[in-house]
Amino acid sequence: MKKKILLVLCVLFGLMFINAGLNKFFNYMPVPDDLPENMIKIMGAMMEISWLMPLVAVVEILGGILFMIPKYRALGAIVIFPIMVGIMLTHIIDAPSGLPMALAFLIVNLWVIFENRAKYMPMVK
Repeated sequence: MKKKILLVLCVLFGLMFINAGLNKFFNYMPVPDDLPENMIKIMGAMMEISWLMPLVAVVEILGGILFMIPKYRALGAIVIFPIMVGIMLTHIIDAPSGLPMALAFLIVNLWVIFENRAKYMPMVK
């Protein structure tokens, strides 16, 4: 049962990140009207760095795909983790309304990392 729950969560997690990455390239999701002013400024500043958003988009798409494939899930969890840290910090500092969803994603990411901890041990020994 635990494996099935994890599989469903990983597929949803992966699809969300693939969607977020694709949106950075194609801008098909509208910006929410109730976005805090400081978030608009932060996003504008990040877009001034011309290479940053395409890099984040590629990492989100690649990480999302890896996250959905059980064989590569451990790698996907590590690839996505720095993005998750950025998402968490952004929501903690500037947009606390999105914190519950960001926290749920972080928990799924950490769960996958924990479940695959044996695969990471050779890197730290």
